[in-house]
Amino acid sequence: MPMSDPEQLHALLETIREGSGLLHKRDIQLVQRHLQEASPVAYPNGDDAAVIPAGDEFDLLAGEGFMDQFVAADPWFAGWCGILVNVSDIAAMGGKPIAVVNALWGGSDERTELLLQGMSAASRAYGVPIVGGHTNLQCSDLRLSVSILGRAKQVLSSFAARPGQHLVMAVDLRGQYQPPFNNWNASTRAPSQRLREDIALLPKIAELELVSAAKDISQAGVLGTCVMLLESSRVGAHIRLESMPKPEAVEWLQWLQTFPSFGFLLTCDDQHLQTLLDLFGERHIDAAAIGKINDSGLCTVSWENQSDLFWDVQATPLTAMRNHYHA
Repeated sequence: MPMSDPEQLHALLETIREGSGLLHKRDIQLVQRHLQEASPVAYPNGDDAAVIPAGDEFDLLAGEGFMDQFVAADPWFAGWCGILVNVSDIAAMGGKPIAVVNALWGGSDERTELLLQGMSAASRAYGVPIVGGHTNLQCSDLRLSVSILGRAKQVLSSFAARPGQHLVMAVDLRGQYQPPFNNWNASTRAPSQRLREDIALLPKIAELELVSAAKDISQAGVLGTCVMLLESSRVGAHIRLESMPKPEAVEWLQWLQTFPSFGFLLTCDDQHLQTLLDLFGERHIDAAAIGKINDSGLCTVSWENQSDLFWDVQATPLTAMRNHYHA
């Protein structure tokens, strides 16, 4: 770091709290209020993917819309991420991706061609077909949204973290930043077989019942993603920064606001921790227990002998997606 006094940790966390990637998650509160008036669902809404019972298994349904600035700055990578982020959402739920559909608006120009090339490349790399969608190339601005269908035998959820469990971070550090945003790209240059086998590890972990809760690390960064997990499960956590996997040359301020191409938070009991870490280690994915789940309703962060409050989950809702099935 180094951080020689508590004020430096406090300032770091304050900057992360005010970051756009985290604050944009508050927009979900508007949607959540109206979802309460919609037709009821069997599983709580607000996970990385919707859970739809289908016999002895579960269908998973998710979707992503992409920021205009991102699509305009790097259309090829935006197209790639159209597949990538949806595949990660399905994996975070313990599922396997089945197929995607897309909705594309924009002019028929070079940017559109690049976006479609990136999406097609990722479709081949991850082995996930694009089976349909909607196209309107008579618009002035290029925009993209992608939805995915997956399937799981055993569902993981951000509504299932329990006090006493370990909080584990798993992230592929074999990459580099994709400017101009804080996207850690460990996917576009990786072999296709490795990408598919890495993603397949999540449903394997789910079926072995090694973890109870999981969440894909999103644009909110690892701390923001943790807050969403805690909010859903109505629990708290203490995180140790010194235990967190991080590229050596990357500063904490950037890393804590990073969206990794392969990055997950998971919770597990003591007896499963080493097995879980070993499975990621076999895939050369950095994984570590970075903290513990507790019943405080607070997300606190420490660096060596310093500790500070990052978020009071009960006092300050982020998404307001909470488990209404708990007392």
